[in-house]
Formats: sequence, structure tokens, C-alpha cells
Amino acid sequence: MHKGLIIYLSGVTSTRKTWIARDMQKISNEFFYVIGSDILIGMVGEKYLDENHWKYESEMFVNMCHIAKLFSDMGKNIIIDSALFETPELPDHYQKFKSILADCPLLMLEVVCPLEICGERNVVRGDREAYQSERQDKIMDKNVPFDFSVRTDILP
Repeated sequence: MHKGLIIYLSGVTSTRKTWIARDMQKISNEFFYVIGSDILIGMVGEKYLDENHWKYESEMFVNMCHIAKLFSDMGKNIIIDSALFETPELPDHYQKFKSILADCPLLMLEVVCPLEICGERNVVRGDREAYQSERQDKIMDKNVPFDFSVRTDILP
């Protein structure tokens, strides 16, 4: 059986990763599942996130990679909507990610947008803090080699 393609969309909140993932599903001739941080973080529960947010979010990031590998191993294509952070709770995030997905076909897509625009989008969304994108940008792994980069500030 062939392995399914994994497309990883990485960027801070409100860069429109989810929008891109959903549009990729619509226009592709291939079937893709979409999983993402916002979807899986709900599995953790507020009690634990309040107790130790980064511990549980870091576990979720690693588990998301295992889920993607499982799908790929079953021949299913998957789009991951997330971010590659470097935190004390998840050091070498990208290296862990790469080791889990080492034998899977993988396309890395960086989704970028000026932080001021992300901040405006955060406010409009209403479920994000205005400066959440800036805080996330400070912990993004800046050494990830991406196959492509997409700017979303030039889209309507």
C-alpha cells in the first residue's frame, strides 16, 4: 500500500491556515483529511490547560504527528493545521516531528502574514487575544526548512 501525503501548514494564529486547508480540500482532486491544533486542543479540557497549558498542548502536538502518521500509513492524505513552536516543554519540536514522520511523504508549507494584520484578525474573530499572534511568533521555530511559503495578507 502506498503512503498518504501529509501537508503541514505552519504559522501563528490568524494567518488563515484553516482557511487554506479547507480550500485545499475543496479544490484538490485527491481526498484529504484535516486535523489541527484547534480541533485537538478541545480534547485536553480546560481544567488541564489551566493547570499547565504548554505541557498538555505539547503532548497534543506530538500526538497529532502520530495521528498523521497513522493516516499516512493507511494510505490516507492528511493536512495538518498547526504551528512548530520551540518551548521548554517541547524542545526540538521540529526534530521530533520529522522523526515521527520520517517515512511519510511530507510537504511543508509556511503560512505567513504581518503580525499587525493577524492581530486585527484576532480581534475580529473574537476567540483570540489581540497579541496572541505576536506571542506565538516569539516561540515559533525559525529553523524549519519549508517547501513553500504562502502570504495571506495579499488575499481578500
